[in-house]
Amino acid sequence: MPTADDGGRPAAITAQGWGWRHAGRTTPAVAGLDLDIRPGERVLLLGPSGSGKSTLLHALAGVLGDEEDDADESGSLLIDGAPPREQRGRAGLMQQDPETQVVLSRLADDVAFGAENLAIPRDEIWRRVHEALEDVGLRDSGSGSGSGSGSVGRGLALDHPTSALSGGQKQRLALAGILAMRPGLILLDEPTANLDPAGVLEVRDAVARCLDKTGATLVVVEHRVAVWKDVVDRIVVLSPGSSGSGVLFDGPPDQVLGQARELLTTAGVWVPGYVPATRARTSPASDPAVPAAMLLAAENLAVSRAKATRQGFRKVPPRAVQSGVHAVVRAGQALTITGPNGAGKSTVALTLGGLLAPVAGTVSAAVELSRGAGIDPYKWKAKELIARIGTVFQEPEHQFVTSRVLDELTFGPRHLGRGDERVDALVERLRLTHLVDANPYTLSGGEKRRLSVATVLAAHPQVLILDEPTFGQDANTWAELASLLSELLDAGTAVVSVTHDAEFTHALGGTELRLT
Repeated sequence: MPTADDGGRPAAITAQGWGWRHAGRTTPAVAGLDLDIRPGERVLLLGPSGSGKSTLLHALAGVLGDEEDDADESGSLLIDGAPPREQRGRAGLMQQDPETQVVLSRLADDVAFGAENLAIPRDEIWRRVHEALEDVGLRDSGSGSGSGSGSVGRGLALDHPTSALSGGQKQRLALAGILAMRPGLILLDEPTANLDPAGVLEVRDAVARCLDKTGATLVVVEHRVAVWKDVVDRIVVLSPGSSGSGVLFDGPPDQVLGQARELLTTAGVWVPGYVPATRARTSPASDPAVPAAMLLAAENLAVSRAKATRQGFRKVPPRAVQSGVHAVVRAGQALTITGPNGAGKSTVALTLGGLLAPVAGTVSAAVELSRGAGIDPYKWKAKELIARIGTVFQEPEHQFVTSRVLDELTFGPRHLGRGDERVDALVERLRLTHLVDANPYTLSGGEKRRLSVATVLAAHPQVLILDEPTFGQDANTWAELASLLSELLDAGTAVVSVTHDAEFTHALGGTELRLT
């Protein structure tokens, strides 16, 4: 394994006819890829959802296929002339789901973990830890140094539990761990997808500063081109793996965007200034000023993911991450929950959805929604809940229960004693037809997101709650999802979404609950 001595040396990448087929899949995720990336180059990797971008990053990190016995590789993929598995430590990978990269229970210890494994001297490790936390916006400058001391920006301490971080904060944490390693190759998979607008710029600029300091090679996957266009010096666009052509476009950013704008938008790439058209709302309920049936109401709500503790005979409620929340969810109307990372958006959504108990205040279901199950959604049985309120988690894997996409889609309806007649339409609408026999865990991030949405919709809930629904979606699937939700709204379904996506909020309309 490479050590601290060579970890910072910029890496070279060479692919010749490289391809990869996941276990249980009939078509490859990547096929016929020919690609050369010189040491120190900064490359933005684009392509439609499912074109193999994440697969390539995992391969470069040397972790592809660790749990796939029946996978198939073709051609060659090398880092500095050697297979990536022999170069582990040369590359630092930030995955689409940063929660999978949290290793240790304390904030600073988690950042230090990778550098410790490279045998970097202790004093240097902690200097890097503080610098990395400051770079990604998790630590205020001038807040002390040394293991276990000092404070971190936004109310966090260096010994803050990693389990208490929001999704966006975990994203920053994962990046900080990579920056502290100073790898020769930085691999970033949707690094800003779950961040608020200010956080997007902070993380992008943190990466740019690290590259300026170390000269490391960068390969970043991001659907939104505008964020990284001025940081990278090259754009590579992958075609779908089944086409066998590997690369659609390759060149300087302005050249690729100028010469191939129409082809890129057709392929679903988010080129600067482009927002795809979506279905317009037609129901009178699309206007928040129009009275609509109330389904859920939150009054003076305080929320937390922590559980109550006991001190002697006294039960002590957890510290609320958000309090004084008032919200109304109405049939046929959208409610969008927005705000900075760490504001408690996901926790509020999970509490509205009956999956977390309120710390204080109430969540009440109207008779039209409860249908005899009672006023408090948190007290409903699982079967009662999924037939009334469907929740799509921020991490899609958390709701997968089978090893086959089609079984995943039919699981809910069958357990409710319903037919699965809606499944075929959902599969086609959300572009999952070619994946019905695949293992859900082998899908791309965007495909997993669409599957998680489809599994919830298959149960016909009256209220749909979505946490970061557009994460990992190319422009085409984004438009399809937004249009589908527009149809559901017009049919009377209430849609509650947690998102930083301003275009998505605008497409759905409705009201906004902004947390601070």
